[in-house]
Amino acid sequence: MDRSSGFCGKDSDGWGPLNPDRSDLTICFEYSVYSMLSITALLTFGARIRHLHTTRKPHHFGRTAWIYWSSQVLMSLSALTLTAQILQEAASGISTPDKLMGISLAALAWVCALVLNYNEHKYSIRASDFLIIFFSLSLFTSATLLHTLLGTDQGSHSAEIRFTIAYLVLLTLGLAVEAWPRGSTRVQQLSGAQAWEKANFFIRLSASYFQPVISLAAKQRMLLPSDVANILPEKHSTETGYARLSTIWNNKTKRYYDKVRAAGGSANPEAVKKIKKPSLMAAVLQAHRRGIIPVVAAKISSSFLDYLSPALLGLFLDYIQGTSGADPDLRSAATASPSAEFSQEEKSLGYGLLLAFGIFFSRCTVSSIYTDYHRRIFLHGAEAKATLTSMIYRKALILSPDARRKSSTGAILNHMSVDALQWEEGFDYLALWISIPFDLSICFYMLYQLLGWSFLAGVITIVAFIPFQSWRAGVFEGLEEERLKTTDERVRVTTEILSSIKIVKLYGWEAAFKSRILEARKAELNVLRKMGALEAVMSLVFASTSTIVTFVTFATYVTIGHGVLTPKIVFVSLALFDLLHNPVSRLAEGTASTIALIVATKRIQRFLMREEIDSTQVLHEKYDESSDTPVVEIESATLAWTSGNAADWMDDADEEEDEENEDAKGSGAKDQQQQPLLPDQDGTTNVDVNEHNSESAPPKPTLRNITLSVKNKSLTAVVGRVGQGKSSLLNAIIGEMYKQEGTIRVRGRVAFVPQQAFITNATVRENIIFGNVYDQDRYRRVVTACGLDPDLDSLPAGDMTEIGERGINLSGGQKQRVSLARATYSNADIYLLDDPLSAVDAHVDRHLWDNLIGPQGLLKNKTRILVTHGIHHLDHVDHIVVIKDGEIAELGRYEDLVAAKKAFYQLMKEHSSKHSRKRRGSHAPVDGIASESAATTTIAKTDSASGTDLDSDIETVEEEEVDGTTTKADAEEFDDEEEDRLIAEEIMKKGGVEMRLAKVYAKASGIKYSVVIVALIILGEACTVATNFWLKYWMDRTKEELAASIGLFLAGLLLFAVLYIVVHMIYIYLTFSVARIRASEQIHRDLVTTIMRLPMSFYDTTPLGRILNRFSGDCYSIDEHLPWKFLDLGYLTIAVSATLLIVIFSTPAFVFVVPFIFAGFYIIQDYYLWATRSLKRFDSVSISPIYQHFDETLNGVTTIRAMSVQQRFINENAKRTNYNANAYTGYSYGNRWVDIRLQWLSACIILSIALFGVFERYTVDAGVLGLSMSYAMGITDFVMYLCRDFSEWQSHLIAIERIQEYTEKHTEAPEMTSKVVPDLWPAQGQVVFKNYSTRYREGLGLVLKHLSFEIKPQEKIGIVGRTGAGKSSLTLALFRIVEAANSPWAIAGDNSGYHDNKKKSHEEDEDEDEDAGEHEPLLGNHHSSSNRSYGQDTDNNNDAGSINMNEDESIDGGSIEIDGIDISTLGLTDLRKHLAIIPQDPTLFAGTIRDNLDPFQELTDADLWEALERAHLKDFIRSLSNGGLSSPVSQNGENFSVGQRSLICLARALLRKSKILILDEATAAVDVETDELIQRTIREEFKDRTVLTIAHRIKTVMDSDRILVMEQGQVVEFEAPGVLLQREGSLFFKLAHQAGEVAGPLS
Repeated sequence: MDRSSGFCGKDSDGWGPLNPDRSDLTICFEYSVYSMLSITALLTFGARIRHLHTTRKPHHFGRTAWIYWSSQVLMSLSALTLTAQILQEAASGISTPDKLMGISLAALAWVCALVLNYNEHKYSIRASDFLIIFFSLSLFTSATLLHTLLGTDQGSHSAEIRFTIAYLVLLTLGLAVEAWPRGSTRVQQLSGAQAWEKANFFIRLSASYFQPVISLAAKQRMLLPSDVANILPEKHSTETGYARLSTIWNNKTKRYYDKVRAAGGSANPEAVKKIKKPSLMAAVLQAHRRGIIPVVAAKISSSFLDYLSPALLGLFLDYIQGTSGADPDLRSAATASPSAEFSQEEKSLGYGLLLAFGIFFSRCTVSSIYTDYHRRIFLHGAEAKATLTSMIYRKALILSPDARRKSSTGAILNHMSVDALQWEEGFDYLALWISIPFDLSICFYMLYQLLGWSFLAGVITIVAFIPFQSWRAGVFEGLEEERLKTTDERVRVTTEILSSIKIVKLYGWEAAFKSRILEARKAELNVLRKMGALEAVMSLVFASTSTIVTFVTFATYVTIGHGVLTPKIVFVSLALFDLLHNPVSRLAEGTASTIALIVATKRIQRFLMREEIDSTQVLHEKYDESSDTPVVEIESATLAWTSGNAADWMDDADEEEDEENEDAKGSGAKDQQQQPLLPDQDGTTNVDVNEHNSESAPPKPTLRNITLSVKNKSLTAVVGRVGQGKSSLLNAIIGEMYKQEGTIRVRGRVAFVPQQAFITNATVRENIIFGNVYDQDRYRRVVTACGLDPDLDSLPAGDMTEIGERGINLSGGQKQRVSLARATYSNADIYLLDDPLSAVDAHVDRHLWDNLIGPQGLLKNKTRILVTHGIHHLDHVDHIVVIKDGEIAELGRYEDLVAAKKAFYQLMKEHSSKHSRKRRGSHAPVDGIASESAATTTIAKTDSASGTDLDSDIETVEEEEVDGTTTKADAEEFDDEEEDRLIAEEIMKKGGVEMRLAKVYAKASGIKYSVVIVALIILGEACTVATNFWLKYWMDRTKEELAASIGLFLAGLLLFAVLYIVVHMIYIYLTFSVARIRASEQIHRDLVTTIMRLPMSFYDTTPLGRILNRFSGDCYSIDEHLPWKFLDLGYLTIAVSATLLIVIFSTPAFVFVVPFIFAGFYIIQDYYLWATRSLKRFDSVSISPIYQHFDETLNGVTTIRAMSVQQRFINENAKRTNYNANAYTGYSYGNRWVDIRLQWLSACIILSIALFGVFERYTVDAGVLGLSMSYAMGITDFVMYLCRDFSEWQSHLIAIERIQEYTEKHTEAPEMTSKVVPDLWPAQGQVVFKNYSTRYREGLGLVLKHLSFEIKPQEKIGIVGRTGAGKSSLTLALFRIVEAANSPWAIAGDNSGYHDNKKKSHEEDEDEDEDAGEHEPLLGNHHSSSNRSYGQDTDNNNDAGSINMNEDESIDGGSIEIDGIDISTLGLTDLRKHLAIIPQDPTLFAGTIRDNLDPFQELTDADLWEALERAHLKDFIRSLSNGGLSSPVSQNGENFSVGQRSLICLARALLRKSKILILDEATAAVDVETDELIQRTIREEFKDRTVLTIAHRIKTVMDSDRILVMEQGQVVEFEAPGVLLQREGSLFFKLAHQAGEVAGPLS
């Protein structure tokens, strides 16, 4: 006291802080606070000014004039006021050191604030947080000082009071000016910054920066994506996050690989295993370390402030108990001295109000801190997810062949959709591990203050549960990894099946493949069931911890500690136990989520450490046009498709993990991911371009001893039989294979045209330009050279027409020509062309050769390497490379190779003899059929076999053009007349989430289970309430009374505790192991069942990524999130209801506040729900484009890498990822807005009860008020989580809404009907079309028109026609992929809404006047933009346009009969399983050879081997290392060549034993040899069957019994080929002439 008297003055009350004479602070302490605050401000202001100068640049938008000068003036006046006070105090001689120091430092701080304000306006566009905080704290300290001064002798402090009042006024005005919103100011409007970046300190704390969006949503009853555009801060964008994380990760992996190499690499695997692998999780945390620091600080500070409320509650209950109880000393003092009574009463009221408002403001402060904490944590989560997605995407672009086999498309998709998603809330769970120790420490300390050492009983109880936690962590981690693997497998299987759904439907295999998906789902749900059981068992440890700890602690306190239960002890302890419940219960959730996060991150880490393609295998050098140096040089190169490393030390995936992956896939797909490529065969059958070997054996090279030199501007052809390695040679040049030895040099830029065209979901122009600058002249030349002009003229929007996913609305030839145009437009130096002419017909082949590829084509001054199966252009190329058995058998010019009579000569001779046989087998001789080819002449002279024609290999798939008329594609062009928007935007519903969705989930989970769970939750809450009332009942008992009834007291506590634990365990088990599994299984089954049976028109207009999003993201939401939200919603609703009832019961006056509280809750919730529904839908809808783009990228990764356009695709991925992150940020901002308002409103509940207690302190029962207050303090979190969970529950219901959107679509006709056909049907094979017409979708024009013809049993029919003639449509019609026009099944299966819209338009037209007839209602009002043009351009093949459309809508679609049975009366499965087809695209599925031949497992091995033998595959399949029929087939059959896949499809057809076989362009993509093999087998094995062959090559159908010639969807000719060829005016003659089959002139 002596020390402080010098500093504080002689007459002061000392330093304090509390005044010994009154309930107040000392003046000396308050001035000391002035000093500390000012010193802190000076240091902070100085640091801030330095930061602005060193890290910021002036914005040059000027200053907000009135705000800047007003704040400067007010701060100057504040400093002057304080200076004047110092001078006045000094002049009066009453100044003290504490006062002088405090005021002087404050004045100096305001001077420094002037400088800071100048710099803030110069460098920043928003109000300074530092100035606002300093204003606020100065205002608070000055107001406190004024209150103290007014409570003292005012005469001695009158001047000081006046200065303080003036200072307070200036501070209030200054704070108002500084905090004034600046959104309308010129500075912020010019800045274009986001709302968050403009918001000041108070707006940020209250989340009001999102208020405009919330208000707009409430006004519009929805939001548009543009309303929340660009709210993601730039520093959290994908590009910024990737730059940080990739740098750290690359450094870590580089250090690891350096250590590995130093240890010996693969030569020393034991040493490598000891090296610690880099941690991706550590890298993520390191990348976010700066942002994590304030997050951790907020979490820890909020923990301390959380426990301030119970401390204040204890003081408050002491205060209430002291005033309401009978305190004899206080009463006697009050009676003896009226003034003493008055003083005590005033003191008590003020003290009570201070405590009441202290509790209120502490809750509000915690709410504000939590709001900012959650905003930061979720921004970091969104950034981490987006960054990892980008890293996964970029990694997928550079995976090596071995790595691609280990990581299927489905697995990589799961890394993006499931694993990376864990980081959205990952930081929140990681922060728990920092805050929980603080929470527990503070809680235990406060319990010790209340209960003494008895609190240790609770601590020991918690510690005793730790081993259970460790056990659970280990078990849960294993289950989580197992669940992710089963999810991977399910998504992989689903992806593969849906990618080939057309093939599945043609074969009638829906049931088999549906079973395969459901089996994978069953394995996934079994793991979820185990996890649910584990949750139930461990609820004993976690959810029941606070109940058990409460019982043990109070039992110990009463029995051993001999304590007395007072209101303060009971209700403060209960409040602390409730606070303890949060960290302990979140410990369970946090443990599970952290384990899931670790497992998911490890999975991503393993993927990111997969082997990358070696860019050094091909040496790229600069192109010199004038140099004679070869542009492609290969010297003694040996290459393989697998590295052959038994244990890849560069790969982080250990052997155990790989084995588990394989086990998870099931026997059918075992070894699929790491499956060896097929080994070389002895004889003529050899490895495929993708073949590789078992990892247990040395890799056999695909290409051996390759030495090749390609000159600049030359044209080189690569030829050879199927599977010899032709395509592998091109892949070697672009670096897609493992180079074992030799060198490869490429000089110049490369353009690559793959055998299967890579088409993106974009416009035709965008597919051609492919990210390059648009040059109109060059573009027109390229389009013309590629023969695309007629196609573009026929498309609704020309080259701006959108191409569907995988080019669905283009024919095979059109896709290939777009691919050629893309390569040509890129203006590369070297063109690698992998058999691009196989998919086009004769005249297009000739056009492309003459105008593009050939010696006089557009690319004549470029280097071209052409892989080809055709030989009719070989005499015009510069060099020919013959590949045989993976080696270059011959190399040279055409004439030299023919003269050498080696491999090339043999190939030509075989082709000639085959063609000769076909000529001799023709039905009638045709004049003028003669050789025109130099190739034929040469071989004829050499081999003395005149009459052969080697120019007959001209291919005629789907690109025919006659008389200058070109129409659009047929077979695959389902939407051939759509306008530019084929793929409609994903539908995002408006308005509220329908409650029927909750009923759907409840019904799926089982109504009885739902009722039982709700009843158990009510019973559990009743146990909790009963425990509190039981404690209140024993309150204020003396030690003796408690001791006498200790048994009863403990028995009651134990009963309620045990009952609660049992009830909780039961409803957790029922929720997660019973109801959840039932619901997930049923909803998924309904989705699969419907999806498999939707018509093909649905798949044509719906991107695969959008469908897969239902199976991945939405199913995950239903599996993981929705059950928790249902449970939480039920629990919180019951808890809030119980709380309100108890509060009203304990504090009846609260009933008057309830209407206002409810009104506030309703307004907030109503405002919020409109916004959150839209925001969650934005989030959901924004995910599908990421998956769609990712799937596209993986399909074309070879093209992307070869053409070096990775960066453009990376940018597109970042754009889509940012859009998703922006949507998620908007959703999280909406949560922050509602959270803080609900918590503030809940704090008002506490304040109202506390004020009631203060004003009724003499009459209220402290125990009743304590019970009411403890429940009211709990309601803050309850209400916040209830409202948030309600909105999140609705948000997750959107997953069901999205799945219901598909399950409610119209399906195809039934699989089975009452009409049953015999097993041997059709017995004859007769096919009759009776006036048959069809269209691809309702609302489109007819593609087949009034077909009437008969095909006799065992007749061989060739079907030919130009593009769009309707050839392949016949196949679709026979299999009822499309239904007869206007038939009941066609209308019933329509999902476009066409008929509904038409009916609605018709009804509207009836209400209009006569002029309404001028407005066509047909399709103008269609909901999908993809159909808006059909009113005027319904059918490009129909000159009448929309006039005929009206006629088409009323026609009878006719029928198709097979053996006298109308196929529309049969079930689809019945029909399709009795027909055989060899489709254009030979599709195989991952699994085994057996699975691909007999998915229903109905046939014997003998049957399968017989079919393989007849398909010429028996020896090849037997030679496979994995054992014949059980040999694995990789995804998409990539370990077989196209020819081998076609032969397997032939074996499928042989197994069908159907009397009708359809060949739909079956040999379009195979070489001549495989084509001949298939044709020979068909002639031999199907001689007693009806065969319909859609012509691929004209010569293919020359030996048919009759030729069906189609034109514009109609049959124009149907006679024997010899008859048609004798008529020069026939369309078939024209087609044959163009194909080189006839040489006579056209008349």
